[in-house]
Amino acid sequence: MQKILIVRLSSMGDVIHQMPAITDLVRAFPDAVIDWVVEEGFAELPRLHPAIRRVIPVALRRWRKAPLAASTRAEWAKFKTELRACRYDLILDAQGLLKSAAVARMTCGPVAGFDRNSCREPLASFAYHRRYPIAKSLHAIERNRRLTAAANGYSLRGEMDYGLKVPLQNLSWLGDAPYVVLLTATSRADKEWPESHWIELAQRCIAEGVRPVFPWGSDAELQRAQRLAAAFPSATSAIVPPKLSLTDAAVMLAGSRIVVGVDTGLAHLAAAVAVPVVAIFCASEPELTGVRSATFALNLGGNGKPPSVDQVWDALVSGRLP
Repeated sequence: MQKILIVRLSSMGDVIHQMPAITDLVRAFPDAVIDWVVEEGFAELPRLHPAIRRVIPVALRRWRKAPLAASTRAEWAKFKTELRACRYDLILDAQGLLKSAAVARMTCGPVAGFDRNSCREPLASFAYHRRYPIAKSLHAIERNRRLTAAANGYSLRGEMDYGLKVPLQNLSWLGDAPYVVLLTATSRADKEWPESHWIELAQRCIAEGVRPVFPWGSDAELQRAQRLAAAFPSATSAIVPPKLSLTDAAVMLAGSRIVVGVDTGLAHLAAAVAVPVVAIFCASEPELTGVRSATFALNLGGNGKPPSVDQVWDALVSGRLP
């Protein structure tokens, strides 16, 4: 029985991009025991894959804000104990950063990862016992699938499959009407789509009998969501949900008629739960990190080339919104 530890700490999109490789791995080794080290804020995501036995949260982002605090030292010691509680046949650093390589080397077992020319941070490759060349020109999902296959000695077979299982639960605030999720928030202002575009798109959805839902994460995102929803005065027109856990977000996305989102992790999560997705790119190119799905996914726009409302609407129609 193979015991394998995946080190993929962040971000949300990067964690989701590793999921198809996990499905490949259990196709090749159905009895494999797979654990995952991930930043605490994303720990819910690996738990959505039934092949993951144990998730080991790490809090590097939080700890570095107060590295000498007694609570930080105590949590760090507990993390190291949990990390070294099992000896693994393979530790795979699927991120290729110095911080992920450092975490991987703290474990018990041989460490594998990208070679120097494939790593996001080339110096990280010196921490690995085994190194593999994977072209940087490939999409992130394909790079992860190929690295995981090479490190574990199997050939890829079958279609890409995220393999996630969304829990069956009711989100009472959604109601019973069909809805479309509009993901307006992203990590940078230059990746945002104009609010006037979102309002026009939402108006078209409402005219088709589909309620727009505007999720949010930060206070600024909540204010934007409330502004957008306020453009539709009817209480049954638009929904601003409560603050959601990632598991609740997955449930919400899975029930949506279709999802439209800017370049954000939740758009990738929508693809991972097999919902039709239209992704809007305004300040980056989608070739290497665009949304991919086994169902329907369309990436529109590019760096400095945001799509028009008509282009996005045509994509929604192609994704069977009406």
